[in-house]
Amino acid sequence: MLNLRIYRAAFLPVIVAVFVLAFSFRNEPGALGTTLAPAAFNGQSADALLTQLARNHPDRRPGSPGDDAVAARVASSLRGYGFSVRESAFEGHTVDGTRRLETVIGEQPGASSGAIVVVAHRDALGSTATADLSGTATLIELARVLAGRTLNRTVELVSISGSNGLAGATHLASALGGPIDAVVVLGDVAGKRVIEPVVVAWSGGENIAPLLLRNTAAAAVRAETGIAPGGADLAAQFARLALPLTLSEQGPFDARGIPAVLLSTAGERGPGVSAPVSAGQLTNFGRAALQTISALDTGPSIPPPTAYLTYKQMTVPLWPIRLLVLTLILPVLAAAIDGFARARRRGHAVGRWAGWVLATALPFALALLFLFGLGAVGLIRVTAPGPVGAGAVPVHVRGAVEMAAALAVLVATMFPIRAFVVRRIGVQGSPAEAGGAAAVLLVMCAISLAIWITNPFAAALIVPALHLWMWIVAPEVRLRVPLAVTLLLAGVAPIAMVILYYASQFGLGPLGVIWTGVLLVAGGGLGIPALLEWSIVGGCAVSVGLIATRATRAEAPEIAPVTVRGPVTYAGPGSLGGTKSALRR
Repeated sequence: MLNLRIYRAAFLPVIVAVFVLAFSFRNEPGALGTTLAPAAFNGQSADALLTQLARNHPDRRPGSPGDDAVAARVASSLRGYGFSVRESAFEGHTVDGTRRLETVIGEQPGASSGAIVVVAHRDALGSTATADLSGTATLIELARVLAGRTLNRTVELVSISGSNGLAGATHLASALGGPIDAVVVLGDVAGKRVIEPVVVAWSGGENIAPLLLRNTAAAAVRAETGIAPGGADLAAQFARLALPLTLSEQGPFDARGIPAVLLSTAGERGPGVSAPVSAGQLTNFGRAALQTISALDTGPSIPPPTAYLTYKQMTVPLWPIRLLVLTLILPVLAAAIDGFARARRRGHAVGRWAGWVLATALPFALALLFLFGLGAVGLIRVTAPGPVGAGAVPVHVRGAVEMAAALAVLVATMFPIRAFVVRRIGVQGSPAEAGGAAAVLLVMCAISLAIWITNPFAAALIVPALHLWMWIVAPEVRLRVPLAVTLLLAGVAPIAMVILYYASQFGLGPLGVIWTGVLLVAGGGLGIPALLEWSIVGGCAVSVGLIATRATRAEAPEIAPVTVRGPVTYAGPGSLGGTKSALRR
């Protein structure tokens, strides 16, 4: 079934794609500058306000009276500085369940169109949590400074709640109207301990903050604090784009096409409840925020978020990466199409075997949709729109029951429902034959292309499985069990490495990874199309495992003895004198 000549020939476009990628690297854009001095930011005043707010309102869980009291204080301060203030309330999905959350927006109009939005959350899951209020204290001090300035762009200062799970940021990103030039999110800007990156640009979607905005904020932080903003290597960038997740509040804005970055000494995960703060750090980061706002106010428009990779002050856009991933899929696709044609000529029912593969994916889809349904009807109480930090939602008895129920659905449907569907399809024979092999490869290629259309980085995670599993399912190749298992595990290794990366970045243990996945599925953070696509990938993996099991049990085909032999010496053209070359001799 496997034609190696077609498979090898289909690698020629990969060479072209690699050359295109090599010549697609461009220099990163520089940072926007400003002539305005950020020294107007009064760090001592902001630090005194921070201490007062933390002392007067130590309990600020989302939607609590303390949270609402801080919102009222922010609204009063913004009005006192001459901002036009509007307040809105909505029902948000938080780590405490559905709560009524307040959003406060203060607006200072500019001379031209466009707006710069500065966002800070005020809630916290632990008592006092002074560092979590440093963004709010900075926001109020920025209002005092900006109140006396003539602005080119409108500036909106926003106080939100529901930071864990991104409820407030997600609602604000969907509610913002008019052209938005950029969003600057203030996290922990007073923490003594610095965790890189302090300028966070990751998104909850396939696009991340533009480099012009990232470099502008990074230059301001470096100039005012002396701290390197930090970055990520290629592997981390690839993981972030293949499975876009973030704990911090710039994510929902970038996912909706609004350029946004986070400034935070605690990085993406945020500060601990008892994290110490520093007045000097608050002053420096407050001035960095003011410098960033001033540069954005006087500079050109910021481009929208896109997908790209950076390496040593160079950047490569999405399209050459998309081209390269497509060319890496093509060799297996060409071999699968050729195998399909061969199998059909020999009378194999490839279509029925494709139904067998999809039937194997059905239990995964039912288990994931079961969790999604539990979240939709409210049986899973915590359904935040984004991932939550470690320990934000402990795995209690009810959570363990929910995970066990999903596992029970997977196990219960893996055998009876799959067997029922297979019987209805009328599959006969062994999947290790040519029909089953062609069907598995075709389904794998089809789902890879479907994922590639929306996210080529995610499709790249499946490319190793395409090339390695092809040798497992090929009928003419008989692999020993250890080698087949090694190739099967190597195919899923990229996906496992991405999960391990997020476990490290989010501070999650094995149980925390599973629980976070349950909450993401139940809250709709992954989306039904993605759930169905990855269910099919899981079905393909199980199908390859079943084929490998059947193939190793089957006896290797005997080599037919040679009964007809040609002449011992060469008897080709020219040997009997029938060509001009022979006549010359």
